[in-house]
Amino acid sequence: MSLCLKLLHESQGHIVSMELENGSTYRGKLIEAEDNMNCQMKDISVTARDGRVSHLDQVYIRGSHIRFLIVPDMLKNAPMFKVGPARGTPLPTRGGRR
Repeated sequence: MSLCLKLLHESQGHIVSMELENGSTYRGKLIEAEDNMNCQMKDISVTARDGRVSHLDQVYIRGSHIRFLIVPDMLKNAPMFKVGPARGTPLPTRGGRR
């Protein structure tokens, strides 16, 4: 699982903001996030592209429609970002054609 997905799953239960491909912004409590980035949220404030604000009790957003997510600052201290002991030097890569 990628670091981005781990961070998304760690955000469950917290307030997140997400912008969709259509330009609208959703801000609310992330209830569940799936591995394909489908997200279920509650108590959402929706800001449309033209600036109109509306409120929704619950919403389910398809992951492929998400442009970006803003997660809580407190997650910058999540264990996944801790640097562990060195695992050795990376193997050299070979550039160019074979």
